[in-house]
Amino acid sequence: MAKAIALLSGGLDSILAVKLVQKQNIDVTGLTYTTPFFGADKAQTAADQIGLPLLIHDITTEHLQMLKAPRYGYGKNMNPCIDCHTLMLHLAGRTMEETGAEFLVTGEVLGQRPMSQTRQSLYVVAKNSGYADYILRPLSGQLLDPIKAERDGVLDRRQLLDISGRGRKEQMRLADEFGIRQYPPPAGGCLLTDPMFSRRLRDLLARGEDRQTRDYDLLKHGRHFRTPGGVKIIVGRNHADNDSLRRLTGDDDLVLNMAGHPGPYVLIPYGNDSAKEFAAALCVRYSDAPADREAEVICSCRGQATSLMSGAASKEDCESRIM
Repeated sequence: MAKAIALLSGGLDSILAVKLVQKQNIDVTGLTYTTPFFGADKAQTAADQIGLPLLIHDITTEHLQMLKAPRYGYGKNMNPCIDCHTLMLHLAGRTMEETGAEFLVTGEVLGQRPMSQTRQSLYVVAKNSGYADYILRPLSGQLLDPIKAERDGVLDRRQLLDISGRGRKEQMRLADEFGIRQYPPPAGGCLLTDPMFSRRLRDLLARGEDRQTRDYDLLKHGRHFRTPGGVKIIVGRNHADNDSLRRLTGDDDLVLNMAGHPGPYVLIPYGNDSAKEFAAALCVRYSDAPADREAEVICSCRGQATSLMSGAASKEDCESRIM
């Protein structure tokens, strides 16, 4: 039996692409990737639903290298979609070779996305991946050039589809036909398309503060502030934020907490005493301490704790320095 590797995002298109290939008696294995900007949860849920074996590979190192200087630039935010798809297919091609599979499968639809799924974009991605003759897009297969597996008779081109454009009616009809009842809404899932996250990421990269993978994870949590001296301060917004920041805290970080009132977890990554006073004022500002008097704040770093009295930061200071 011929084998294929299917890039599985967990969205409906990628699920349908798998089912269309399986229909031709092909043994399909799913493949999904994780980075600080997207995970495997949706893909795992989809794979479980259709009984598909799934490989999960962390590509953080390769993805970050690409992200800092994408050949084809960014989309509306920090999403380098063409370069990202190229990287994924290049890495998937290696997995294809390692597992003895004959071709790759993606759920891409011609014309569905105006930048990354035009005919030219699909061609560029396939060519630059190094595996152009092995990438099958079964939902639009009849509208695209045959790949090697089709020419070799491994695949019947007549069973591929000719879907194009942004409509979803045909995909929804196919979902009913295949008995697929649950699937996420289209798009979403990648933090690089989120405007606020992208703004924080640009700031991080511009200042060269991406020393560890966790520095990207920190961008997902809390309120982020910059002091006039350029020091980053992160303030938890709720219990979940506080727990996440606590989990991501390193030995060199400076942590601030309220001494006598419920309040946020405040973090200065890699520590910087010059920002301690403003961080303490933020801690008081977002705590339950009375706004009209000073309160005690505990500052901790490397197991050493000190305390200071601080009033609350003004609304104007918070608004001018929040990211």
